[in-house]
Amino acid sequence: MQLRPEQLAGHLQKPLAPLYVVHGDEPLLTIEAGDAIRAAARAQGFEDREVLTAGPGFRWDELYMAAGNMSLFGGAKLIDLRIPSGKPGRDGGEALQRYCGTLGPGVATLISLPLLDWQVKKAAWFTALMESGVVLECNAPPLPQLPDWIAGRLARQQQSAPREALEFIANHVEGNLLAAHQEIQKLALLHPAGALSLEQVEDAVLDVARFDVDKLRAALLAGDLARCGRLLDGLRAEDTAPPLVLWALTTETRSMAQVRGAMDRGLPPEAALKEAKVFGPRQGPVRAAAQRVPAATARAALLQAARIDRMIKGIVSGDIWDEMLQMALKLSRNAPGPRPASR
Repeated sequence: MQLRPEQLAGHLQKPLAPLYVVHGDEPLLTIEAGDAIRAAARAQGFEDREVLTAGPGFRWDELYMAAGNMSLFGGAKLIDLRIPSGKPGRDGGEALQRYCGTLGPGVATLISLPLLDWQVKKAAWFTALMESGVVLECNAPPLPQLPDWIAGRLARQQQSAPREALEFIANHVEGNLLAAHQEIQKLALLHPAGALSLEQVEDAVLDVARFDVDKLRAALLAGDLARCGRLLDGLRAEDTAPPLVLWALTTETRSMAQVRGAMDRGLPPEAALKEAKVFGPRQGPVRAAAQRVPAATARAALLQAARIDRMIKGIVSGDIWDEMLQMALKLSRNAPGPRPASR
């Protein structure tokens, strides 16, 4: 029987199965699945637990001894078998197949494995495990589905956020679910249950690099290429996540393009800013940048941003940081130069 990670909680409301197999490439999901199974075992009276690690030199008869060594008080037992390599070898494979034939009441077994390739999944020992127990494959959701996964996690703590905020978190953590989990927990600590705004999410998620990122946004709007270069160098030296930096550049570039496009259609600057949803202190810098940067230039910069995004995801090759500097260069070519010294 195969289950998806999100189906496990409902399954564990029923009596425990004699065998569980957890495998996959996402540490957070595999840890959570194992913890949930162990907690359910305790709740259902499996008071004893024995941990076995099948590393080099492991004797597979220890598995049978653990299953047969029941508590003197007659309590049920959980055997927690971990196979870090994911490859038990010939002896281990044969032992696991025989073990599947001995499963019975009073003993539950949890087997933890890493990510398995297609060859291992077709091995006789893994097929025997699948036929005898409950198997959970815990892989990270594809990037397009990550915002929905984040929304589900927020719902667990009675919080919600708009789609833009969910995508912001997803881009910031670069598909790392452990990092996403930490950011989601941070939101629970900072804000009460209920709906979160995009601004609240941005303020909470942006790390110590946020101040330099905000300075980068200001420098880009001002067309200050030298300052953009210094800030990009600093962010790179601090190992700031490239998606966060690209988000900052793209946000301001998109605002420039939208405002300039509206102005080219004949809207006055105030109406163009309102249409682009640019409000508050950002209006002045965005208006100045939109008046300076032609619409075609802003659109070309957005196309370059899309290329940088593909670089970050490994779809195309290139120097991400140099490309971001070139993007800033596009948007600063029409910037006014330094004022001459007064005489």
